[in-house]
Amino acid sequence: MTFGASDMPLSVQELNRYGLLQFPSVIGGVVPVVNVRGVAPGAMVLDGPTLASIYLGKIPKWNDPAIKKLNPSLTLPDQVITTVHRSDGSGTTFIFTNYLSKVSPEWKDRVAFATAVDWPVGIGAKGNEGVAGNVAQTSGGIGFVEYAYAKQNKLAYTKMTNKDGKTVSPVAASFGAAAAGANWDPANGFGTVLTEQPEPTRGRSQAPPLSSSISNHRIRRRRKKR
Repeated sequence: MTFGASDMPLSVQELNRYGLLQFPSVIGGVVPVVNVRGVAPGAMVLDGPTLASIYLGKIPKWNDPAIKKLNPSLTLPDQVITTVHRSDGSGTTFIFTNYLSKVSPEWKDRVAFATAVDWPVGIGAKGNEGVAGNVAQTSGGIGFVEYAYAKQNKLAYTKMTNKDGKTVSPVAASFGAAAAGANWDPANGFGTVLTEQPEPTRGRSQAPPLSSSISNHRIRRRRKKR
């Protein structure tokens, strides 16, 4: 047998075409990270429409009214925003653009979602490590990486506003809350994407909007030789 894994689930048609089995194995997290003077990890809050507008190039500076409204206690600089994205195809890009397509009709129409897209603006970098490195070296930068890279590189990750309108942090409890509400349907090849998940239990409001992804393992079944 041959194993592989990705954040992007395959459809039942694709699984059948290539003779694959698919099952969820690991919960991961994709988070926005910023390099803004005086902003510590978890200090900035963003929501989906604002994040999409930043990556569409419609919000050019950090002191834009849309960002200031979400962060009344922060002193935001009159500084140009430099967006950083993946230059290579990746499951991380799929998760990020899938989320933006759910919260922004304009993003869905202009860019859509896939493992690789035509980015409207910004700098491309290879791998999570490339995005993390570019954000760390670029004053005014913003990017998106797997949560482990944000921690390892001591980057300032942002909090996000989830589907219930609550501000949540990228922590194990919030990742778990998103997974708890997932519909694991074997008839669908376990093809579930945990972006913009509703709360499984009202009042908890811990589910992150874009953070959670499931690493889907695939097994190729070898046919016996006759």
